Amino acid sequence: MSEAASSGYMEEGSGERLGRKRFSVISLYVSREFLFGFFVCFLFFFAVFFVNQILLMAEDILSKKAPLKDVLLLLVYAMPSVIAMSFPFASLVGALMAAGRLSSDNEMLAIMAAGIPPRRAFAPFLALGLVFSIVSFGMNDYFLPRGSIEFGKLSRKLVASTPALELKPWSTKRYKDVTVVTGNMEGSVIEDLLIFDRGSDGSERVISAEKAQLLVDEARSDVVLSLVGVWQQTVKKGENDRFEWAKASNMEYRISMRDQGNDSASMGPRDLPSVDLAKVIAQKRAALDVKRAKRDDDVSRARGALIDAYDAEVAGSLPWPNSASRLVQPLAALRALGSSQPEDRTLQVYKLEYFKKFSIPFGALFFVVLAFPLGLLAKKSGRTMGFGIGILVAVIYWALLLGGQTLGTRLAWSPFWSTWAPNAMVLAVGLALWIARLKSR
Repeated sequence: MSEAASSGYMEEGSGERLGRKRFSVISLYVSREFLFGFFVCFLFFFAVFFVNQILLMAEDILSKKAPLKDVLLLLVYAMPSVIAMSFPFASLVGALMAAGRLSSDNEMLAIMAAGIPPRRAFAPFLALGLVFSIVSFGMNDYFLPRGSIEFGKLSRKLVASTPALELKPWSTKRYKDVTVVTGNMEGSVIEDLLIFDRGSDGSERVISAEKAQLLVDEARSDVVLSLVGVWQQTVKKGENDRFEWAKASNMEYRISMRDQGNDSASMGPRDLPSVDLAKVIAQKRAALDVKRAKRDDDVSRARGALIDAYDAEVAGSLPWPNSASRLVQPLAALRALGSSQPEDRTLQVYKLEYFKKFSIPFGALFFVVLAFPLGLLAKKSGRTMGFGIGILVAVIYWALLLGGQTLGTRLAWSPFWSTWAPNAMVLAVGLALWIARLKSR
């Protein structure tokens, strides 16, 4: 009796070990299939986003004959954003290709026949999707800001050494307290140039030149404009009714590129790490709260002044025309404050970018939830069909993301839902496919 029980226990234990071993082998096989599809799709999306980056740089940098070494460095510094964007979409299309091939080649049927349900075969997809999300987030949150800083440094160096990169024909360019308006431009020669600047003493100056030659002082990192046919007008601070003017045949005007702001000041919300971005949002929210509190106090005081003026007139029992005229000033002060609260539109933009830092990278995790049951619907040409469907889903997702961001910016929709709604839709469709699959069994 005891020997039979022992034998049964051993057989049961052996069965469990055999099941675990079978599951490990299948998990490894499924993971390899997913990784292969992911790698192929990653190269595809990386090439698409990388070419887009080159096209964005082509007009401003490549066409102006900037040094090849510096151009390549700029591309390297721009790569974190390319990689961060490629991971989620490669996860989507790679998972669809892998699941489609497992279904079309009846390998999924064999896995189920081995006693492993689809949800356990899905576990490697889910684990890899989480890994891809974390890597994408790391690229977007850690490497992208550092790449942006180096990108900005090198861009300023290129501007100082190749000023034609910065000044364009028929355009306006601002350098701190200096605004340059250009006319026609041929090479480094500018026609009909206008310069607006402000001195340290608060004086304002307008300089016009018939022609200007672009030069560079590399030792001082200055852009030098050698002006010809110069007319200058200066208005001193507090003397708006008077001005001084002068004419000259030649003049040298310098713009220091070292004074164009520090790296952090020139970075937008997209280029900031999530922790720093959260701090900026908190500061902006605090500043806005102060403005709103001040506005509420001003409204309360204006209403109190209006009530006091009305009570004084009632107590004085003056004729109504005289009483009404005395209420005009406090009533106008109250109306001048308006009915709307102060707003900070940049706060909405910063919030949108903050939630995008999480929604796009972790879209990879939501994509595999959709891709696995969707890919299993393929009956033939699994990889090809998975790639096609994946591209279509990626385009729809991107359109939803851009639409949500537009609504969040223009209509002040919730920043969270403006950026996370596409992920919520992907998750809802994925869960619906899972439920439909379970009911059909």
